[in-house]
Amino acid sequence: MSVLIETKNFQLSEGEIHFLWWFIQGSIMFPNTRERLKKAWGFCERHAWGFISMDASFRRGWMHGPAILYLDLMEQAWSALNFQGPLPRLRAKRGLRNQGPCLMCEEGYGPNSTGKARADVIRRGRDLSELQKFALDTKEYWQKAVCGRCVGNESAQRCRPHLIEDLRSGIRDDFPRHQAFLKEILHHIRLYANSFRMELQGTETDEDKAALISAVGWCSGWQPFFLLVSPS
Repeated sequence: MSVLIETKNFQLSEGEIHFLWWFIQGSIMFPNTRERLKKAWGFCERHAWGFISMDASFRRGWMHGPAILYLDLMEQAWSALNFQGPLPRLRAKRGLRNQGPCLMCEEGYGPNSTGKARADVIRRGRDLSELQKFALDTKEYWQKAVCGRCVGNESAQRCRPHLIEDLRSGIRDDFPRHQAFLKEILHHIRLYANSFRMELQGTETDEDKAALISAVGWCSGWQPFFLLVSPS
């Protein structure tokens, strides 16, 4: 599988780390923030993986917040694709479109943005070891979800943005297969999200954990993920 961007082009800026540090402390739970995230299907490709990498680093792989958020988004995705009636592809195309911008991009955060995070927070925010371990432990399961268009191979799998492109062009002829694929991700991410409940802790499998990576890649795209988890 080929990676299309040089690794040096992906590093969170001080401003992005400053934002995400406060975001993972509790801002993710604000109702207005959650609504904006649902309209935008999470974050843009860059900021989705930046969020996951930082949460993994600061929580030591205990990614409760992302699991809950992406369970919501996968339930939203399933509602968009699971139509019983005429014109399912047309309805899916409309249902899968962004209804709002990435909230970090909208607020001006990008590769060159500045912030006031402490040096130790910046250092920790750029530590990819926890995400890399999480990805390696679950690779057997998430690798089948990777979008062929994102990484430039022959896989027929598609992330949401590229699925929308295919639906617009009318070249998608295996819509039922994609519905089944999405249903599987939803099933496993629900198990993963539930495993954070006190009475269910320890019940998650590697396949359940992998569903988080699959969900992030499906919602936003895959390229930054391979930059983050590949050895430099």
